[in-house]
Amino acid sequence: MAGHTAAVVKSITTLVDALGTGLLQQFGFSNDTRETLRATARLAAYLHDWGKANHQFQGVVRYPLRASNPSVQPQQNPLQYPQLIRHEVGSVLLAWEFRNWLCQCPNADLMTAIAAAGGHHLKLGGQQGRNTGALGEIREGSGDPYLYWYVHHPSFHKLLRYGVRTLGLPQIIPPFALIKWDIKTIKDKRDKVLNAFIEWEPDLAFLAVVKALLIAADAIGSASAQVSTNIQEWIRSELENTLTEADLQKVIDARRGEYPLRPFQIDLKDKSKRVTLARAGCGTGKTLGAYNWALRHGIGRKLFFCYPTTGTSTEGFLGYVHNQVESELLHSRSAVDLELACTGEEEDNGDGAVNEAAQKLEAFKAWGAKVNVCTVDTVLGLLQCHRRPLYCFPALAKAAFVFDEVHCYDDALFGALLRFLKVVKAPILLMSASFLPAQVAAIQQAVAEEIAIIQGPQTLEDLPRYRFHELAQPDWERVQQELDQGGRVLWVCNQVDTAIAIYQEAKKRGLTPLLYHSRFRYEDRVKHHRAVVEAFQQDQAVLAITTQVAEMSLDLSATLLVTQVADPAGLIQRLGRLNRQYCGHSCDALFYPDENVGFPYKQGDLEAGWALARAFKKQDVSQRQLSDWLKQVNINTKPKEHCIWLDGRWQTYSAPLREAGYTITALLEQDLEKIAPLKSSELPRYTLPLPTKNIKGWQRHKSGYLIAPREQWRYCPELGAVEPK
Repeated sequence: MAGHTAAVVKSITTLVDALGTGLLQQFGFSNDTRETLRATARLAAYLHDWGKANHQFQGVVRYPLRASNPSVQPQQNPLQYPQLIRHEVGSVLLAWEFRNWLCQCPNADLMTAIAAAGGHHLKLGGQQGRNTGALGEIREGSGDPYLYWYVHHPSFHKLLRYGVRTLGLPQIIPPFALIKWDIKTIKDKRDKVLNAFIEWEPDLAFLAVVKALLIAADAIGSASAQVSTNIQEWIRSELENTLTEADLQKVIDARRGEYPLRPFQIDLKDKSKRVTLARAGCGTGKTLGAYNWALRHGIGRKLFFCYPTTGTSTEGFLGYVHNQVESELLHSRSAVDLELACTGEEEDNGDGAVNEAAQKLEAFKAWGAKVNVCTVDTVLGLLQCHRRPLYCFPALAKAAFVFDEVHCYDDALFGALLRFLKVVKAPILLMSASFLPAQVAAIQQAVAEEIAIIQGPQTLEDLPRYRFHELAQPDWERVQQELDQGGRVLWVCNQVDTAIAIYQEAKKRGLTPLLYHSRFRYEDRVKHHRAVVEAFQQDQAVLAITTQVAEMSLDLSATLLVTQVADPAGLIQRLGRLNRQYCGHSCDALFYPDENVGFPYKQGDLEAGWALARAFKKQDVSQRQLSDWLKQVNINTKPKEHCIWLDGRWQTYSAPLREAGYTITALLEQDLEKIAPLKSSELPRYTLPLPTKNIKGWQRHKSGYLIAPREQWRYCPELGAVEPK
């Protein structure tokens, strides 16, 4: 215990010292906070594993040791015989018994330290994303009605003496008489601590930062025992590796080639504030402008470039910083994406289960990278105590941030962004083609200082790109006409089943369409994605039938758009793929109805989409007109700002960052034999999102993924997963 505790105390001390005043500035703390933060973080690290000093925990790791009853020996398997309480809850209870001694730790805030220690495994006060309000669970089935504390063991005495020597705790250590606790005693002591927590009024941001520092320090402290590297030197070296002007200029020059930066890209550097909004249409060069923004705001920092999906993250990584600057791609399937990219392939979106060790290793890479290209979850997941951002916290504490495609955030994700803007005082660039007025107002209120709004290039945004047409049903003759002329047709459906039906109808008509939607195995999805992108890069006719996956992750330019009506933001994104490379005149956009009201769009969403389509019926339309229309309509947002990291107080557990979706990530039963010998890191190749309906009774794979029964879902690489009729 003393060895690991010392490693974590050293690590957290190095983190606080290496981050220095930048850490205080990042979270708006005064310089006077520095000593308190340092001392409290060290005390939290000192306490975090105290609860391991009991016979049940030691029985698991050191079997056999003393049990409460000679006939009941501690068991090796905690799943078969669970401990009465988790060890970090034991840390809270044991520290409370020593509170009169611990509160004399110079400059430290004991309550904050105890709360942080209790939450370092993200299981305090909540389960499965829900608030339980309980200070730990007292489990049944341990086979032992007592808990013995080993506070008189030489190892624990060594730990106490370490506290005296290292943290400045008093030399006289108080006695601890009651070492045998029955369940009633545990409950009584737990209630007393809980009552103290309820009456406690912490500094929420300060507490949150200490929690994050401890979790990161515990992760790196555990790793230090397994490597010969000097971890303290490694921490300092990684965190000092920050962006230079030369790094960013190299990225910019590689991307712009012989062309000069556009005026609005220059404005993003010259006229920006600490928090800046870039409002510019699709294909106008926002990303390049963001790296120019970083020339002013990112020097001496790390840069986190956040996209809404894994697919957009991967394209942003490969298209800009890969092989240009020390950088990492961070999302749940990045290993699969980069491997396929090396062979000329790539992919798209989704979530996946990644084991904790893999997340730690991935996060450690972020500590040293100058640029981290990631999904927004890697940063804003911090607000809901997700593991990856907590392990990345040292890098986040020294970073500037770019958030792209902000318009597509749901209410939960946008609420997390607002809390982030309120608490984090770093340079932040928010980008979108279509900020809603309500979003802009909420952002201004959250930032509480002057922000800059940089508009996209007027000459490009005023070009007449589109001509709108309303149809009662799809016009196959118009599609055929476009293809006969060598045109590139993008057809977007609202549901996977609709896209498959349109694809099959196109084949019946003798066409050679491409199909791309989300319900493919991930490795197949990558291939379909690449096939569409490459087909649009050729000088030939092409018909791609897709779903919403086309709205953000496909960098292509169609000459005809056929789309079911959707919500206005989604339609504007789809239009962003039409005439993206301006051909000199407007191109047709054909809108037709979606009869399936309610999924995925509500009646109000579809009515708003029709209002947009009809507002410019048979007119030449520019991106600016679409943006202006969106500003005038009364579309309100209801951001959900409650987050566990800041509002949980003594509670620390992971909660959902986004609104509940209609899909879950699963494996197919027919793939089980094939994937049996694979490592867990290889499983994402075989995952796919499936609707949440009818999943009751599904078995769960040892990796955590649900297994879709073969009688419910059939699969072929051409169509993806389909339900038997």
